[in-house]
Amino acid sequence: MKKLISGIQQIGVGVPNVYEAWKWYKENFGMDIRIFEDDTVAELMLPYTGGKPHKRHAALAMNIAGGGGFEIWQYTSRTPEGPDFEIQLGDLGINIAKIKSPNVEKAYKTFKEKGLNVLGELTEKHFFVKDLYGNIFQIVEVSDWFKNSDKLTGATAGAIIGVTNIENARKVYSDILGYDELVYDKVEVFDDFKALPGGGEKFRRVLLKSSKPRKGAFVKLLGDSTIELVQVFDRQPRKIFKDRFWGDLGFIHLCYDISGMEKLKKECEEKGFPFTVDSSVKHNTDNSFDMGEAAGHFSYIEDPDGTLIEFVETHKVPIIKKLGWYLNMRKRNPEKSLPNWMLSAIAMNKVKF
Repeated sequence: MKKLISGIQQIGVGVPNVYEAWKWYKENFGMDIRIFEDDTVAELMLPYTGGKPHKRHAALAMNIAGGGGFEIWQYTSRTPEGPDFEIQLGDLGINIAKIKSPNVEKAYKTFKEKGLNVLGELTEKHFFVKDLYGNIFQIVEVSDWFKNSDKLTGATAGAIIGVTNIENARKVYSDILGYDELVYDKVEVFDDFKALPGGGEKFRRVLLKSSKPRKGAFVKLLGDSTIELVQVFDRQPRKIFKDRFWGDLGFIHLCYDISGMEKLKKECEEKGFPFTVDSSVKHNTDNSFDMGEAAGHFSYIEDPDGTLIEFVETHKVPIIKKLGWYLNMRKRNPEKSLPNWMLSAIAMNKVKF
């Protein structure tokens, strides 16, 4: 099977309280669908959890309007830690998650009226907002949607990532992940960044998108995405997760829905970015790793600055859990999208809080 990267499945967000966070994301970003929820031990992330397994509570939340989800992640065997410094724009790692909106002006006005922590002004069809823990989201206006709705936003549409060298970083984001088309490449002090911590300095800012349409079972729901690489010039950027664990507070990883894991593994090794975690060491009798109601094969690589990129090849996914309807993905053509009615049925898995 050839390698296929369909799009951003989810962005991981480490939080101190899963349900408190989820309620905020549901109310403000429409993340009201539960794909899975799991309260077990994270056994395989030992390179990033101090060499020991830790208990955690995690849930994958989606928005049926479109976009990637949030993996809302909380340690339960230890107290999750935040950085011991204020994260500055350009620090190494995922700085900001991009959230898609059909009407940014309306979203901006509504968020201001609700008293959310909006940073700066509405600029060129986007603005920034902090969640209740200080994570920053960029609300961007887009036109690709799975389902028309009255929601102010869809879900994840990319990320702004701090790097030390953009050409080096593109070995992962362009050559492996497929963001091969340059939208812009600018160096200046940016007005829209000035409201962000550390954003008043000179940056190189490179926006990337895919030149070819993505393919895959969930591509209609996940939609298009962009990656924005930022490089600061006048200070030494710090690693956002320095001396902390994966799963601690903040954006912990960017996860892609893929097929052809073995082909992808070989390619990553050949390009100098080998898997650092591979769930195949813990597969069950069905050659899958159980993830609550879902199952599949997952792996991780690091970009040149240590930012974690996750790959998930889904084997089983719940469509309507109440009816016990789970889809076996390994019996399908991986390039063929699921029909709209089947993707729409996922909306029946709504949370009630």
